[in-house]
Amino acid sequence: MSLCSEEKVFREMEPLLLQILRIGFFEILKLDVPAYAAVDENVRLAKVALRPGAGNMVNAILRKLVLLKETDSLPLPKIEGDDRAQARALSIIYSHPVWMVRRWIRFHGKDEALRLMNWNNSDPHFSLRVNTSKGYTRADLVKRLESLQVHYEESIMDEFVRIREGMQQVLKAGLLKDGICAVQDESAGLVVSVVDPQPGETIVDCCAAPGGKTLFMASRLSGEGKIWALDINKGRLRILMDAAKLHGLDDMITDIHADLRLYAKETTVKYDKVLLDAPCSGLGVLSKRADLRWNRQFENLEELMCLQDELLDSASMLVKPGGILIYSTCSIDPEENEERITAFVQRHPVLFFRNSQHYFLVQVINSVFNLNDKNICLSFISGDCWYYTIIMC
Repeated sequence: MSLCSEEKVFREMEPLLLQILRIGFFEILKLDVPAYAAVDENVRLAKVALRPGAGNMVNAILRKLVLLKETDSLPLPKIEGDDRAQARALSIIYSHPVWMVRRWIRFHGKDEALRLMNWNNSDPHFSLRVNTSKGYTRADLVKRLESLQVHYEESIMDEFVRIREGMQQVLKAGLLKDGICAVQDESAGLVVSVVDPQPGETIVDCCAAPGGKTLFMASRLSGEGKIWALDINKGRLRILMDAAKLHGLDDMITDIHADLRLYAKETTVKYDKVLLDAPCSGLGVLSKRADLRWNRQFENLEELMCLQDELLDSASMLVKPGGILIYSTCSIDPEENEERITAFVQRHPVLFFRNSQHYFLVQVINSVFNLNDKNICLSFISGDCWYYTIIMC
């Protein structure tokens, strides 16, 4: 923006005017909005929201931007210098925080970091999971989508389809309201495939709300078995149980309003399988959470890691002997994933040595989905990145 006016002007500019300019810049540089329309619209917005003089300033700055774009004179930062300088340049080009860019390059390499940032900046798609518990199949859902003229892609997972556009048609047709399908990321569905619910099993979902994985697991039990949905947020649990009723699964799901750390100390109940989809930074799903990259700080990770350790310890107390604990996050940060499991095993060496060959059992995913990495799923099943580990108890 400093190319279109003096940098001092932007530093002293009132927030609302600066926001109007950001909208104009985005429309001109990133959207298919005609330049004249973007300029005119934002000039009028500035005049109405602020004053006539503000509109004149917006007009001058946006017209300068249009000229730079039309003459191909928009400069990009040069990726040169030391690691910090290169990360700063990449953060500007790909619109990611510098600290995040530096971590990704350090942990995953430059090529993978660029691939992640490109994906995060692309238009996200939505995944729909058909509600098999009501007798619907993916073919039924596909037929409905075709009748609505909604373009779709079939997922490698039998219950899922992907759509990039047309969610409004899906909503208006009542497919969600009637319980025919639910919006759920394929990567979240993959967690359920790792849990592999079997009829007759008892399973607790430790951080269950809003309940997508809980419902999917319940649908896999074929009417035999039980799911306990535990969450600290009572309101979100209520939403989960409403969804369970809509999907015809409320008789198989029992909600537990509790802090996992307290519940694990007080209860004597043990479960065949325990799922801990832990609170995390969400750095693997930034394509669907555009605001998250700017709301996360490095300090947030340290707080989350302490919480993840506490929750892992508590979740492990709920597993029957011979049962399994599944730990998952939607983060790509090793400090939230591999390092948390390593620390857990160091705190609980009996679990590790009793079944040392099962320390990382993510080859289960590889055998089903032909993924290459045994610890972290960076293969972009649906573009998003999730981490899974199975611990034998």
